[in-house]
Amino acid sequence: MASNQLEPWLLENGSIKVLSKEMRHGRMAHNMSSSSLRKKFELKLVSKVPCSLLRRFLANLQEVIFGTKLSLLFPAIPLAIAAECYGFGRPWIFALSLLGLTPLAERVSFLTEQIAYYTGPTVGGLLNATCGNATEMIIAMFALAQGKIEVVKYSLLGSILSNLLLVLGTSLFCGGIANLGSEQKYDRRQADVNSLLLLLALLCHLLPMLFRYAGASAAALSTADSTLQLSRASSIVMLIAYVAYLVFQLWTHRQLFEAEEEKDENDVSEEAVVIGFWSGFAWLIGMTVVIALLSEYVVQTIEDASDSWGLSVSFLSIILLPIVGNAAEHAGAIIFAFKNKLDITLGVALGSATQVAMFVVPLCVVVAWIMRINMDLNFNLLETSSLALAIIVTAFTLQDGTSHYMKGFVLLLCYLVIGACFFVFKTPLRKY
Repeated sequence: MASNQLEPWLLENGSIKVLSKEMRHGRMAHNMSSSSLRKKFELKLVSKVPCSLLRRFLANLQEVIFGTKLSLLFPAIPLAIAAECYGFGRPWIFALSLLGLTPLAERVSFLTEQIAYYTGPTVGGLLNATCGNATEMIIAMFALAQGKIEVVKYSLLGSILSNLLLVLGTSLFCGGIANLGSEQKYDRRQADVNSLLLLLALLCHLLPMLFRYAGASAAALSTADSTLQLSRASSIVMLIAYVAYLVFQLWTHRQLFEAEEEKDENDVSEEAVVIGFWSGFAWLIGMTVVIALLSEYVVQTIEDASDSWGLSVSFLSIILLPIVGNAAEHAGAIIFAFKNKLDITLGVALGSATQVAMFVVPLCVVVAWIMRINMDLNFNLLETSSLALAIIVTAFTLQDGTSHYMKGFVLLLCYLVIGACFFVFKTPLRKY
């Protein structure tokens, strides 16, 4: 085989991993977006360490901890733990935990991509689909275990809104400004599939709310029970639809979701396998444990932060949590919009919103059902209306396959209006 078609990479165990061009093509958009925040490292100093075990650990530490442009936020993790142990102000614990979750979310994406090189594209895609929104999922599970159902609903709704309006809006706006002289185009087929799934999710959210209002004159208990049963049935339908979407995405129509890479053949640092399978798996477990710890801190202190800052829990959950929790993914989407690669940007924003709406939300309803907690899909009038506005406006924005900065500007305005509504109508009045 020709030398320009194979590229060897030295792993921490001393073996050589050879990647062909075919292995580097067809990466999912989420993975390509996360790679935009990584830093390049040379292992010259690490390779001189005599102890092989220490050499492997230092190499992994350099790649996992310091291999991201967000590594400056890692000190927030021990500071949050220290603040919890020594009884510092609970709003400080909340803020430090949010900052610590930002690089962890990006590193989970990096580790799942590294593991995917060993498991193949199908298993890697399933792993990425599961761990793509690990932060939101863990926060939701801890809030659910503590009976804070409203926090679960608000945080997941905020994740969908931020992906559809804030991330996509900022990407289209910045990409349009940076590429004024050229027309920005993208493949409509991927956007159409995600838009249809989001409309299905909207329907499943509307039905319990409409049923609740239609049965308002009936007995409250019977109406609540019927709404809960309808929500559970709708959640099962959504999970089945999401499984079908994974089959569509990873097997039958994979070419629609693959991100083609147009780059110089000598620049392959983003595609290098820099960590072994078992090391990556161990780091992934460790990162998940830390995310779980910080998520517990966030859930425990969000109400104290709300009282201290004068902001409602709904505003913090819908606006602040998604921005901080998905900062790395958001930044990657905007960077690729600057490079006029909107297919990757759409894959990140729409793919993440679809995953939360069709998988994370119904999964929480099913898990709550197992835990004997009554969680339904009725997100109330303002929240459901905001979701409907975001999905419908996004679907209309992406219907023609071209983009300019005005489309992004409109999406950002919608996000600001929704944020203002939650700030005005959900912020508790102070007594003077």
